[in-house]
Amino acid sequence: MAFIAPFRGVTFNIDKVGSLDEVVTPPYDVISENAEASYGAKNPYSMIRLDITKNPGGSDGDDFRYQEVADLLQQWLDQDVLQRDDQAALYVYTVRYKHPSRKMLTRKGVVALVGLSEFGKGMVKPHEETFDSVISDRLRLLDTTKAQFSQIFSLYSDKDSEVMTLLDNAKDQEPMGRITDNDGCIHSLYRMSDESVIMKVQKLFMNKALYIADGHHRYTTALAYRKLERERNSEFSDKDPANHIMMYLCPMEDPGLSVFPTHRLLHWPGRLSMDDLKKRLSACFDIEEIRNGSREILLSEVLSRVEEEEQKGSKDSVTTFGVYHPGEDRCLLLFTKKDAYQLLKEKPTQLQELDVVVLSDVIIRGALELDHQRCEEENLIHYYSDPDEAIDEAVKKCNATEEVTPLLFVMNPTQVKQVKQVADEKLIMPHKSTYFYPKIMTGLLFNQQVAGEEVDRLD
Repeated sequence: MAFIAPFRGVTFNIDKVGSLDEVVTPPYDVISENAEASYGAKNPYSMIRLDITKNPGGSDGDDFRYQEVADLLQQWLDQDVLQRDDQAALYVYTVRYKHPSRKMLTRKGVVALVGLSEFGKGMVKPHEETFDSVISDRLRLLDTTKAQFSQIFSLYSDKDSEVMTLLDNAKDQEPMGRITDNDGCIHSLYRMSDESVIMKVQKLFMNKALYIADGHHRYTTALAYRKLERERNSEFSDKDPANHIMMYLCPMEDPGLSVFPTHRLLHWPGRLSMDDLKKRLSACFDIEEIRNGSREILLSEVLSRVEEEEQKGSKDSVTTFGVYHPGEDRCLLLFTKKDAYQLLKEKPTQLQELDVVVLSDVIIRGALELDHQRCEEENLIHYYSDPDEAIDEAVKKCNATEEVTPLLFVMNPTQVKQVKQVADEKLIMPHKSTYFYPKIMTGLLFNQQVAGEEVDRLD
């Protein structure tokens, strides 16, 4: 079902920029406002200058923001700071990292162009909702720069590892780029330009569906951009660059594939005591307060208990959350009552079983009476994969203002099989339901869409 194609990737010229470690960044949507300045200070050629983040509050910003990026991109290409491959290729992308279990793991995938397909056709399957404000911002950036700076992270099924075996055996022996990110993960990129192998890989993907793991907004943006290009160009064809999106494709059976939880820091509008919170939650949750310890110890205990409940894996196990109130330095463990699931009875079974749905619908929308639209418009929910970073931000927010009450909700990760089940049923999870780790880095490889060129489909 999926069509993939090689492309002429764009990479930084090390002789010009000095160090890839200093110019490559995480994806724009996981870079905090505080970290943005630090990335820019590392190197004048930092990707943060190209893959700009959206303005706070969902505003797109003025046109000059996007045109400045387009002009800078062209300047770097003209100055040979950025180089475009002469020959189309597929790119093997590996990342070696230490899992929280302390095991060393390696995840393997391939970067390719993928022919765009509307979600309803079943070739590319989403699982998360998107926000119009983000799509609008990314569309203007893509339309102005004609470049895709970061890959969409997608999964496919390959129990026998046929794709990666072919690519591993044919790729260049030496990486064309390698960086170590801030977490110590080692990202390596290899070129694979053997046309006979490319054709074999293409044929294997013709029978596969792709599941978006990370990058729903970028994919939806690419669909919107294709629509614009079709309207502008009466001779638009399937081979047009705008009919394709750059993806990192990883087998869902890869032993190096990890999904982490995404914890929620809720900025409750106004003041809310822990006792008031307990009253709001008591109808749907059995509540146990964790006592006696620093906030780090309290959080560690809650995370351990939440994981313990998850590992029971029985029908009797219940969805469990932790919530920390930094203003009162109190921590609760929440065990979902059966009555809570009555609030979800209108939802499909696959969604009722998801922790993120219980948190979104029963806790945030139900007990706390905050609907999805308000949370988005007022930027009330912030997302963190690192619980230590989340608790630090919660405390800082608590000390900085009395206008909101920060509440940190910690949870278990969504499982890969749940992602597949939800996508196969054409259902949608709440925003940030998954955190696939490590993230694909932005700037190690990107795709330039050149007017008049055609994608080499080799068919």
